[in-house]
Amino acid sequence: MGDVLSTHLDDARRQHIAEKTGKILTEFLQFYEDQYGVALFNSMRHEIEGTGLPQAQLLWRKVPLDERIIFSGNLFQYQEDSKKWRNRFSLVPHNYGLVLYDNKVAYERQVPPRAVINSAGYKILTSVDQYLELIGNSLPGTMAKSGSAPILKCPTQFPLILWHPYARHYYFCMMTEAEQDKWQAVLQDCIRHCNNGIPEDSKVEGPAFTDAIRMYRQSKELYGTWEMLCGNEVQILSNLVMEELGPELKAELGPRLKGKPQERQRQWIQISDAVYRMVYEQAKARFEEVLSKVQQMRPAMQAVIRTDMDQIITSKEHLASKIRAFILPKAEVCVRNHVQPYIPSILEALMVPTSQGFTEVRDVFFKEVTDMNLNVINEGGIDKLGEYMEKLSRLAYHPLKMQSCYEKMESLRLDGLQQRFDVSSTSVFKQRAQIHMREKYDYDSSSVRKRFFREALLQVSIPFLLKKLAPTCKSELPRFQELIFEDFAKFILVENTYEEVVLQTVMKDILQAVKEAAVQRKHNLYRDSMVMHNSDPNLHLLAEGAPIDWGEEYSNSGGGGSPSPSTPEAATLSEKRRRAKQVVSVVQDEEVGLPFEASPESPSPASPDSVTEIQGLLAQGLRAESPPPASPLPNGAPAGETPQPEAAPEASSPPASPLQHLLPGKAVDLGPPKPSDQETGEQVSSPSSHPALHTTTEDSAGVQTEF
Repeated sequence: MGDVLSTHLDDARRQHIAEKTGKILTEFLQFYEDQYGVALFNSMRHEIEGTGLPQAQLLWRKVPLDERIIFSGNLFQYQEDSKKWRNRFSLVPHNYGLVLYDNKVAYERQVPPRAVINSAGYKILTSVDQYLELIGNSLPGTMAKSGSAPILKCPTQFPLILWHPYARHYYFCMMTEAEQDKWQAVLQDCIRHCNNGIPEDSKVEGPAFTDAIRMYRQSKELYGTWEMLCGNEVQILSNLVMEELGPELKAELGPRLKGKPQERQRQWIQISDAVYRMVYEQAKARFEEVLSKVQQMRPAMQAVIRTDMDQIITSKEHLASKIRAFILPKAEVCVRNHVQPYIPSILEALMVPTSQGFTEVRDVFFKEVTDMNLNVINEGGIDKLGEYMEKLSRLAYHPLKMQSCYEKMESLRLDGLQQRFDVSSTSVFKQRAQIHMREKYDYDSSSVRKRFFREALLQVSIPFLLKKLAPTCKSELPRFQELIFEDFAKFILVENTYEEVVLQTVMKDILQAVKEAAVQRKHNLYRDSMVMHNSDPNLHLLAEGAPIDWGEEYSNSGGGGSPSPSTPEAATLSEKRRRAKQVVSVVQDEEVGLPFEASPESPSPASPDSVTEIQGLLAQGLRAESPPPASPLPNGAPAGETPQPEAAPEASSPPASPLQHLLPGKAVDLGPPKPSDQETGEQVSSPSSHPALHTTTEDSAGVQTEF
């Protein structure tokens, strides 16, 4: 097969690929340098003004499963060089990279592994037919005839194939269906972790990179979700280059491949993998070079920001007011006609499987606690308690025990979104919700889920609005550049400010939609404490009758004082308070290691995937759910009140980017009055006249948590 590479990837072809890759990287890295200054300013402003997300109710592990083994076992792997199947000892360490050894003895003797697989961007296929279909679609004209020998022959009926659109493929085989299911859950957990995006603790480099990716793709008229926004920065950059380079190579080299369809398929897979590796090495070198450059510039930029913070904020607010006056009339009509009518249907489709998944998390946890109690009683009493509590603390990271929770998200369907909102796949939403299931067990899951719903709605609607408004608005943006002082040009970008204004036009509708849906009992977003089914029977009374209005119960100071202890009202209040105190978290955060075949690490908070571009966007919305009282919405209206368009403009806390942080804090002028439909040439249709998006779920009624 080496002849294939030397024939189709000769020196001239490799030089062309390197030049094309360099051109794409140069263009992208200019976006990155521009976004770096904006992200640095936003980070410093957040630090100075003390804005951001509220503190989570649960603590993160300080050392998440460091240097531990998550899972291990034996797999049959297909060797492409010898075209034979070999037994491999395989294990998954704490970083979720699949490591393959010749055998267990080689591992114990610390012999270098055969392969280490980073599964970011891969998909798991459980049948050869699925694989052949993807291969046939990836290279047109190579679909094998019926009855001909397939590209891959599996010795058993239980294959697992790791497929990547650009990189090499991996072929595994199991002896039983149970083994196939087990390894599928383990490998899917690896993919889920590796796809989870750039860590959120990167306050400058992370937002700058994700914003640069979005801006670059939008410059190519590519809006909407992108499945290949997964892995580390170099992997994402390689995917970005291959997205552009791959079709060109396929069109040029595909017709030149010789042999039967199966042989041509093998040749293309090998060529694509070789090109991907070339692109990866070039992208790694260029990104490290630019990252070093901006880090050297950072101290000087920080000095300017500290000195001129107030002037930069004033300049940005002035720019935003001018852009708002220009864009708001068009954007509001676009939201009213094309987004607002579909928000409830999208939200319902997201909430049902997510609620089912978190309910399953509670059921799994309850079963483990019950088993622990029985084992402690029957096997050694309190001496065994520490051992069982250690196992319980690792439950969320066990890929097999958590699989039933993750499977609930597989019922997610967003039919109609691909055509209307350019949502190519629901996988970004599924994986993000599954990550939340692993991270959150207690009451905090209510806030986490509401933030996830808002982020998902924004990820669907914002790219759609930007694409819809681009023909009439984008060409006008350069004229606003003159409003930015040259000294501040590194920290204020017209394009970013424009996106913030677009975000504001739809944000109030999304916040209101999530607020209205959250009070529906079937979603359990306000009755979310961790109460076990067999706990104190009095706890079940919390779910009977009308919900308790704690604010009203405790706000008697201004209404004539507290009721007398002898009155029935006082007795009832006392009983409610007694019950409420019993609703406590039973999850403790411990630093423990894993045994040899245990469960995975708790990831650092990470920016998603595609859903993760908008992480942290809803800082203000989350603050509205926790005391102290809510801060105003981005349009100046307090949470729970009708927005007032005539609110006066004031300084506001900065967004890291329009798709990273919501403008929190102060009131923002919404600009001119709501336009008539004639201003944008569109006709308003009443929400009732728009058909709801068709959704398919396992249980449209949802699942309720039993108290």
